[in-house]
Amino acid sequence: MKNYLLFFLFTLSYSVFSSNSNDSIFDNLNEAIKNKQRYVLLKEERILNFKKNQLENLSKEQEYNYNKTLYTEYQKFNSDSAILYVKKNLVIAEELQNKTFSDLANLQLANLYSSSGKYRESEAILKSINKKTLAKSLLPNYYVVYREFFEHYNANSRSIEYIEQIGKYRDSLLGVLNPQTLEFKINQAQKNVFNRKYALALKQLSFLLKNTKEQDSQYAMITYLFGKIYEATKQLELRKKYYALSATADIKNAIKDNASLQELALVFYEIGDVDMAYKLTQSAIEDALYCNVQFRTLFMSEIYSIINTAYLEREAQRKSELQIYLLCISLLSVFLIAAVIYVYRQMKKVSRIRGELFTTSQKLAELNKDITETNSQLQERNAQLSESNHIKEEYIAHFFSLCSSYINKLENYRVILNKKAALKQFDEIFKMLKSTTLVEKELEELYENFDVIFLNLYPTFVKDFNALLISEEQVVLKQGELLNTELRIFALIRLGITDSVKIAAFLRYSLSTIYNYRTKARNKAAVSRNDFEERVMKIGLFPSKG
Repeated sequence: MKNYLLFFLFTLSYSVFSSNSNDSIFDNLNEAIKNKQRYVLLKEERILNFKKNQLENLSKEQEYNYNKTLYTEYQKFNSDSAILYVKKNLVIAEELQNKTFSDLANLQLANLYSSSGKYRESEAILKSINKKTLAKSLLPNYYVVYREFFEHYNANSRSIEYIEQIGKYRDSLLGVLNPQTLEFKINQAQKNVFNRKYALALKQLSFLLKNTKEQDSQYAMITYLFGKIYEATKQLELRKKYYALSATADIKNAIKDNASLQELALVFYEIGDVDMAYKLTQSAIEDALYCNVQFRTLFMSEIYSIINTAYLEREAQRKSELQIYLLCISLLSVFLIAAVIYVYRQMKKVSRIRGELFTTSQKLAELNKDITETNSQLQERNAQLSESNHIKEEYIAHFFSLCSSYINKLENYRVILNKKAALKQFDEIFKMLKSTTLVEKELEELYENFDVIFLNLYPTFVKDFNALLISEEQVVLKQGELLNTELRIFALIRLGITDSVKIAAFLRYSLSTIYNYRTKARNKAAVSRNDFEERVMKIGLFPSKG
């Protein structure tokens, strides 16, 4: 009874404060979403400055700590980059024969793998670590990684078994953390939320919030836990408020692993604010894809279709209403024109005739203008169709040639494997099957063929592409190169492949890398950023006949 009374007293005090500050909180959130890219650039600039200040001739231990700092910066910002620096540290740890360094790097890699959806790889790494031989200082990391592994894995399954595992590893973590640390206090509050001791959790979190600033890394987690409490106790306004505070802090700190945005999107969908739910969902999906946080991407994809359908229905309703308004305005306009014409006719017949002739000539001029524009568009479409037919003819010939070549290569490879199998040279067979040399060679040959075929179709592409860039940012190819990665991306765009997912798959790059290339190219454009890719798609377009 005492706990419930305390809980309601806290709730009442927060409700009074909430009613006076919610508007400014959501204004701040909208402003943060609007300026999200600026916070990303600030984060990238800070990382770049850190890299520039790197001292030369570092010892292996110093290089390990340098990489560890970059891992921390990238962990919830760009997991692919974070993985890169952790793998570098694994190599250093092996060179130094330092088990503590190796264990820490493996724990970091397991954590990144689980957030990226590579659960089997993450689990394999965790199982390879012997807790008994683990340095005492790494035990908190070990329990955190295991707890987050089950949190990530359970994000879409909601299994009671995994929830119990999360609680188990949180308890183990609390057993090795210093009770005076902020991490201990936050985990203790999480445990109380999990055990539905909301009054006690509110008391703990309120104390932490008073001593934590918005720019602190743990501020978003503390306010997120407030949101969870008010979600469990069905207090909508407070739930909205604290999820909004948490989401705003994550955006301003360029944290792309943002749970609060997706929770807030669900809140607005539940209360029928489809526009805000759609806006938040889009932002959450963008962040998850940018950071490659697979478990959040999967969760958001499940609700995106629902929110998107509701949003489209709302837009259709608005469109229908707009059509009715336009129809009414059109009818009023018709009546007004008829009245003016009637009065005008009564005033002076000659002026009426003169006015009708003037109006007719204007309409004819507009019709001529429309006809001219239509003819121009038809000529452009004809040129595009001619170009398309030309491309098809070129590519069909090369396609059959490449298919024949690959069939011969596969047959030769089959014959070699057959001979080795007949001779029972199984080690040689396994060696050939494990080798990636053949694939890498074929990829290199594929890109070379692509470059040759594309430049055969558009011989002036490199020159024309550089003409769209400012002079100091133009692409300079290395000796022997026909196209580089940036040019291949825009070559695919010129061929009509504008989907970044497809481009990434063809070139074997991550989606964020393709996105960065496209963004950087637009930033270097000598023409309008919005028209840049459209201008690229017109390179080499057959001139229309006048």
